[in-house]
Amino acid sequence: MNRTKWNDQVTFHVGDTIKVHQNIVEGEKKRTQIFSGLVIRIKGHQGLTSFTVRKISSSGVGVERIYPLNAPIILKIEVVKQGKVKRAKLYYLRDRIGKKATKVQDSFVKKQDIEAVEDLKPSTSEVEEKVEKTEPEKKPDVKPLEASNKSELKKEARARRKAKKKQKTERKERKDIR
Repeated sequence: MNRTKWNDQVTFHVGDTIKVHQNIVEGEKKRTQIFSGLVIRIKGHQGLTSFTVRKISSSGVGVERIYPLNAPIILKIEVVKQGKVKRAKLYYLRDRIGKKATKVQDSFVKKQDIEAVEDLKPSTSEVEEKVEKTEPEKKPDVKPLEASNKSELKKEARARRKAKKKQKTERKERKDIR
């Protein structure tokens, strides 16, 4: 249920970046406001479907809007960019800060980018020449750990964990004192 169709025209999925054109009535004036952001969830079934769009405002605060799919205030929905996600709900984006809060993997690659990468790839003859010139590197001899050395390492690791735990309890005590 992570994709839906609006008015049999536009299909969008969770993870897509969309623009929602909505009709706003202020007194006697009517205007169109565009809310663009990332679809973080699609919820419901048949006529009761709703979707949530999240964007980061200019002040760095996350803003979410929940739209019923068949709401009369929605004039138009545009899919700006399709995203590739493996989850149906992207609530984990709420914990992220800055540009990472709106980043999901793109599901498409522009033709210009493909051509640029192909231009940068060396030809097979150049690769063969480089392989012939380089000599195989010698790996340093790695000695297995002795039994006594292993136990010492384990003791050190335990001591570090205990010290970390002690620091955490001290922090908690400081907070309690305040």
